[in-house]
Amino acid sequence: MKKKYILLLCFFSFFNVSNAQVNLSVYSEVSIITADPGTELFEAFGHAAIRIKDPVLQLDVVYNYGMFDFNAPNFYTNFVKGKLNYQLGRQYFNRFISSYNYQKRNVQQQVLNLSQSERQAFFLYLENNATPENRNYLYDPYYNNCATKLRDITMNVLGDLVSFDALHQSRENYSLRALMRQEIFWNTWGSFGINLALGNQLDAIATEAQYMYLPNYVFQKFKAATRIQDGKKIKLVKREELLLNHRKQHYTSQFISPLLVFGLLSILGLFITYKDYRKRNRTKWFDFFILFISGILGVVILFLWFFTNHATTPNNFNFLWAFAPNLIMAFLLLKKTSKQWPAKYFKFLTALLILMFLFWILGVQSFPYAVIPFLVFLIIRYVYLQRYFSTLNQ
Repeated sequence: MKKKYILLLCFFSFFNVSNAQVNLSVYSEVSIITADPGTELFEAFGHAAIRIKDPVLQLDVVYNYGMFDFNAPNFYTNFVKGKLNYQLGRQYFNRFISSYNYQKRNVQQQVLNLSQSERQAFFLYLENNATPENRNYLYDPYYNNCATKLRDITMNVLGDLVSFDALHQSRENYSLRALMRQEIFWNTWGSFGINLALGNQLDAIATEAQYMYLPNYVFQKFKAATRIQDGKKIKLVKREELLLNHRKQHYTSQFISPLLVFGLLSILGLFITYKDYRKRNRTKWFDFFILFISGILGVVILFLWFFTNHATTPNNFNFLWAFAPNLIMAFLLLKKTSKQWPAKYFKFLTALLILMFLFWILGVQSFPYAVIPFLVFLIIRYVYLQRYFSTLNQ
């Protein structure tokens, strides 16, 4: 086994010096590898990669566009700003498949129907991408990730010879957000965070090509894809193989879920509002808490919208309920006031919430489902505070 790895290492060392002198044999294969989701958030969408195998050259390598380095300079800062560099990694197939077997995740393979020259073109393309000067790319979870790379590489190599036939758009009309919710259950903190941070670009109907940001749809699209070979239309996939067969896993909801937290907070808020109404009073600490939290979330939304490079954070109408100026209002209302101007402010906040529900109904943007009880509570609380401040001088 060690001898095999030494030979493979020598092969790559030689190839990097003179890649034009290395040719795949007639027994070589190019395959699309797709892995099922795991239980962690970063595994929730599954994974996809390309495998090149040549028994004559004792070559069996997976090209993986999902690699990143936590220890890279400014990793977390760049992640927040939308400037996250991923890279193409090259792994021995045995190591790749062992890691997924350890995680107990299904892995499938689709061997492509390619001529020897086309397999060679895939190999050269991937090896060129794997060089230090080319392996890094600017990652985007929806438009440029490990799954979309496989679509783009195949179309780059085969050009007009390949066609990813329409499968879904004509009968499903899913948005990118709806596709995401198929993979991540809505009542998880991961789903809540994603739906809170990303704007209404995700709510546009996805094109057929955009479905392929998910490995599951990469598998389906390649399965249905056709290509032209010797003037005939044939299947792009020659055969399929189940490499690992485990029980399907999912990133699932935790006991302390978003709905539980927002539901309990809403019940507490309604109880406090009822007591305040009976006593014609206002619970200052609770109003501070609600305004402070919604204001902080609003600042984060505006930061992601205007000060980062994320393609999907602009036009985020979550700011209609997570309203950034609430952060200032939280401190202003700690002081006792007999003025009526806060009544106009809470009337404005109520109008924003009504506008938000209207946007939701009209399909302008879909919002996190878990906040629905909290939004109902906010309307009730804001209406009460509007009346409370209106009657202070009466």
